Amino acid sequence: MNLRLGTRGSALATAQSGQFADAVVAAAAAAGSEATVELVKVTTKGDVDRGSLVGLSQTGVFVTALREALLAGECDFIVHSLKDVPTQPYSGLEVVAIPEREDPRDVLCTDGRTLEELPAGAAIGTGSPRRGSQLLAMRPDLDIRPLRGNVDTRLGHIGDDLDGVLLAAAGLNRLGRSDDATAPLAVTDMVPAPGQGALAVEIREDAPEELRSLLATLDHAETRACVTAEREALRVLDAGCAAPVAAHATVRRGRLTLHTRVISTDGTLALNERNMGVVAEAASIGRSSGFSLLGRGAERLMGRA
Repeated sequence: MNLRLGTRGSALATAQSGQFADAVVAAAAAAGSEATVELVKVTTKGDVDRGSLVGLSQTGVFVTALREALLAGECDFIVHSLKDVPTQPYSGLEVVAIPEREDPRDVLCTDGRTLEELPAGAAIGTGSPRRGSQLLAMRPDLDIRPLRGNVDTRLGHIGDDLDGVLLAAAGLNRLGRSDDATAPLAVTDMVPAPGQGALAVEIREDAPEELRSLLATLDHAETRACVTAEREALRVLDAGCAAPVAAHATVRRGRLTLHTRVISTDGTLALNERNMGVVAEAASIGRSSGFSLLGRGAERLMGRA
């Protein structure tokens, strides 16, 4: 099989897509067949717009162009960072695989100083209200500043106009740059974004069965259960990537535990919901968490009431 994988053109996107492409080739070889995978780079609105994510009218700004390219037949399958993917299904497409998740934690990158060692008023850059809000909950004195750009661009601000930046551990790891992280932040303090660290592989609904079967072998059941719970909570809350909503699920001995958090943008108020159940009930656990948070006033913290 000669396959075309649609990806964003950023260094991180091509790195993670390239790693998945290698996994596809290996999976085909293990099944006794051969496959080649060509990366097809697609420019997205999120790559062109350098402004803050806050206020962007389109949920899934990094996703739509890839999906349109797939539907147009420009590629055979696409790979997304799952945290960027809207929770609503997209007509004509389906997620055929969610590979095993990378480290879901957020990390603080500085000149070597830990969060506790940063001086009062230190400037920290992030494009994520979720990260900024939770960091303020830990250190209300910090100066949180909006930041966009690729990993190199963000890290380049350290020691210039910023004392530090917040990034995803998964991104640094996939780029081979884990040494740039000063310290990972515990998931209990900085709850990750729903789906953070996971990838989503989409195909057309009418994709050849040979392709569907090959990609499905790379699905990781435990990761799929965790992100299903996280994203169901997000869907019920009707919150996009710019909302201060966090969710993190784990599986142990056949039981799934989900921690969902909604926090005010200034970090002063937070609602936490923890639910547990068997793995097969992942979607139900997520929905229950979302509805419970709505009943407790989550819309006010998200600025919708």
